[in-house]
Amino acid sequence: MSTNSRSVLDTSLNILLSVAICCAAVWGGLALYYQLPMSPLWTTLGVVIWACASLFAVLHLWRKSRWQGLLIYLVLHALLLVWWNSLTPSNQHQWEDDVARMTSGTIDGDQVTLFNVRNFDWHSETQYTPHWDTRQYDLSKLKSVDMLTSHWGMEAIAHVLVSFGFDDDQFVTFSVEIRKKKGQQFSEVAGFFKQYELSILATDEHDAIAVRPNVRGEDTFLYRIDMPEKIRRQLFLSYIEQANQLIEEPRFYNTVTANCTTLVFGMMQHISGGLPLDSRLLLTGYLPSYVAELDGLTAGFDLAQLRSAGRITERSKQAQATENYSKIIRQGVPGWLDEN
Repeated sequence: MSTNSRSVLDTSLNILLSVAICCAAVWGGLALYYQLPMSPLWTTLGVVIWACASLFAVLHLWRKSRWQGLLIYLVLHALLLVWWNSLTPSNQHQWEDDVARMTSGTIDGDQVTLFNVRNFDWHSETQYTPHWDTRQYDLSKLKSVDMLTSHWGMEAIAHVLVSFGFDDDQFVTFSVEIRKKKGQQFSEVAGFFKQYELSILATDEHDAIAVRPNVRGEDTFLYRIDMPEKIRRQLFLSYIEQANQLIEEPRFYNTVTANCTTLVFGMMQHISGGLPLDSRLLLTGYLPSYVAELDGLTAGFDLAQLRSAGRITERSKQAQATENYSKIIRQGVPGWLDEN
């Protein structure tokens, strides 16, 4: 190999290693920023020290020895990972009121009892009357599953909820929630860095569904899921199993791997298997098209029709103070009229 060729190869390799170190260093800096248990001033100082140490490794790679520079950074990152893996989730914090409790359930044949079903009366984002109920459901009367997507800005991003309906006109909605500690604000970026614990909440539809269009100004859509009775029952029980497990074994929320969609996807994959991975599992606003391609929505309608008929935003506002909230928001939704 000629001297020029070797020089080009060395330079290319140095660039590649430098980019890799910089990417890893950025991740490390964000991990320190979100997790160092210090005041903002000391946290900033810690991030600066980390950045300087990473830069030293890169400069050493270019100016002295490529492999020594790489080794320096690998040692630094290994120490960071030891600290990172020592961070464990906990249910013992001071939580915001709406996630202060965790749903759990017991099963006795067809009879299910859910504890801590949230049923808040929301007057505004910050004003509400809290209620936590104990409710009972008869699985032999479980007749429907609805998926809801609620958008607050970007079309591609939505919160996903799943609501189960029973022959006795009961409905219960399950929502995968982050457990915000007192004073915390949600951040998608922070969600990658063990900032929040995970919770599965059972709620009244007046709560988790209505609060989104009526109080938060979100645009909300409801889709009837075409699901066999056996799978419907297993999914309901899987929610209870997962909720109980989170009480015993806390988990961190993660913006990609443990969120309102991927957790449900994991349940369905366990129940029925064969579900393909797809970008729409992350771009949750497009999840209905993914379900439609699996023939999971009401037959005989295209997605545009289902989306238009399932837009409950205005119906939810009109039904806010009524006892028939669940029926009113479903008026005109394909699949609903066939059962009532």
